[in-house]
Order: sequence, then C-alpha cells, then structure tokens
Amino acid sequence: MSSQEPNVRGPRNGAAGPVVAVTGAASGVGALLTERLVASPDVGRVVALDERRGAVDGAQWHVLDVRDPAIADRLRGDGEPVDTVVHLALDLDLETDPAARTAYNVRGTQTVLTAAAAAGVRRVVLCTSAMVYGALPDNDVPLAEDAELRATAEATGVGDLLEIERLARRAPRAHPGLNVTVVRPTVLVGGTDTALTRYFESPRLLVVAGSRPCWQFCHVEDLAGALEYAALEKVEGELAVGCDGWLEQEEVEELSGIRRMELPSAVALGAASRLHRLGLTPSPAGDLAYTMHPWVVSGSRLHEAGWRPKWTNEEVLAALLEEAAGRHAVAGRRLGRKDATTLGAAGATVALVGTAALVRRARKARRRV
Repeated sequence: MSSQEPNVRGPRNGAAGPVVAVTGAASGVGALLTERLVASPDVGRVVALDERRGAVDGAQWHVLDVRDPAIADRLRGDGEPVDTVVHLALDLDLETDPAARTAYNVRGTQTVLTAAAAAGVRRVVLCTSAMVYGALPDNDVPLAEDAELRATAEATGVGDLLEIERLARRAPRAHPGLNVTVVRPTVLVGGTDTALTRYFESPRLLVVAGSRPCWQFCHVEDLAGALEYAALEKVEGELAVGCDGWLEQEEVEELSGIRRMELPSAVALGAASRLHRLGLTPSPAGDLAYTMHPWVVSGSRLHEAGWRPKWTNEEVLAALLEEAAGRHAVAGRRLGRKDATTLGAAGATVALVGTAALVRRARKARRRV
C-alpha cells in the first residue's frame, strides 16, 4: 500500500473523468457515495454493484454478490474499464453470525482485489475503521495515521477489519501496479447500528472507573465526501476520517443529558463477557474497551489534501441522540419500551447480570446431576 504524500493524478480516460465502481452501492454509505459520484462533473461514469438494484439513477447497475469472480467482467466494461473501485460491501451487523460475517467480509474483499487487478483497475479504495488502531490507555491523543495498528479481534467485526487491512498491505505486492487506499472512519453515525451507537441508547452511560474515554464521531455524509476524495485520486495511502477534535466523557454527558453509571473495571468487563458468552447480548467484552480508552485520530492527510468535515462532534452527537430517541439498549442488547420503563436504568443492568448468574448456576446444577 502506498504511503506517499497526497497527490493528484489525471484520469486514465482523459477529460471525461475516471470511471468509478462502488460495491455495496444500494444502501448506506455506498448509496450516498454513488449519488455524489453521479452528480460530480469530475467523474466520467459510475458502475454500481450490489445484490439488489439501488435507487440512484445515472449509474450503471450490476446485481451480483461481490464474492462472485464474475465481478472482474463488470470491471472490464465494454472498452472503457473501471479506473477505481470503492469497496463498501461489508457486513458489520451486530446480529449476524460471526463466522458468516467473516466469510462474507474477507472473501468479498479478496475477490474484489483479485478481480480489480485482473481487470486492469488502477486503484481500490477500502473502508475499515479507526477501531483498527485499538483502544488503549497509552494511545496518543490524537493518533497519527501511520500509528501502529494495535487492535485485537476481541471487538465486534474488528477481526474482519484487521484482515482486510492485511489484504490491503499485501495486494500491491501481489498485483504490481494496483494502488490500495484505506479509509478509517471514527464512530460512524447516520443510519448506522453498532455497539458504539447503541451505547447512547442506554438510560445511563456506562463508565468504567479509572478509564479515560474520548469521543470522536464521523457522520456518514463526511465519510462519503472523504471516499469521493480518494476515488478521484486527490489523496492516497492510509486515511483517518472524522470530526475535528474530540469530546471528553464529561462533555458527552453534559451535551446528551444522560447521567453516568460507574462500575469497577473487573465488574464491567466480567459482566460483559458473561452476558455475551451466554448469548444475552450481541456485544463481546472487547467492545467495552472503545468506551474506556482513547482512539481519536488526527485526519491530517485528508486535511492536507484540502478536505474538511462538514459536521462537528457536537452536531453528530445531537444527530445520534435524535436517531436513538425511543430505542432502549443495555449492554448492547435492545429492550422493548415496556422493559426499559419497568426496569429503569440500574434495574435493567442488574436484571441482565442477574439473568447471567442464574443461567450459570443452572448449568452448574445440571452438571452435578
């Protein structure tokens, strides 16, 4: 993967602008990016790839699974091959079976990279997450984009993202001439459902005693803008994207109006691990680290290339709280309105932890029989 300074190159197919393909183009960030590229005077043609046809007119749609090697034929086109592929067909759903999710994400990325090389594509843009840096108490604040990736596979989907990062590093060596750019957003907000967005659906914000959380958000509209920059070859390499600066936990609590519930580290981590192991919550204990330790980024490479976020952390937090209104989650587990009202904040947590303890005791009793 290239680590050169940001640069600008002319399109391969002349003044008409580059041909850009987007996988996962029918929904989410993929749909936003596809819409932006279709409207851009700097883009010659947009190829949209997904398992269903999306609503964006003006793109050339192909319905297929990104794991299908036939994707190479779609990238070759009819005499006008694709210049850049932006690969956004990832499954990071909390409710997806982890093995199936990994099989889809890793195999899909492998297929896209191989197909792009076979079709003569010049650049592939991959999207992972700033979570790959890891949430650690000794992290610099902010982290430089070339900081070591110290995450482990203990949080939801992070193992998949680390494997995608490894594929990105290997691809230029395996396919000389192929440039791979990686975009790493911070806490993504805007129609997203993750362990970190569900944190703000809780009646109380869980704070681990002695921790030092810092919050840096990224609105999906800003991510789409950063991906457009990468697709148009205005910047390359490893790019972190998010709002400027960050919020301390106390600022988040003041802005949100949600009070904290502080627990000792051993209690919080132990309960999270047991609840997940027993299938009571979708989030493994590793997700908790990202609410405990800082993992904010500088985003300097995009800034040097002229990109700026349109959203502030305060504005994205307000948008997240608006989306979360009416939803209730404890430890990442969604609760019905009746349950949340009946149990209250502390009650819901106690109920979940108590349920885990009861299930554990029941299992021990069965083993003794």
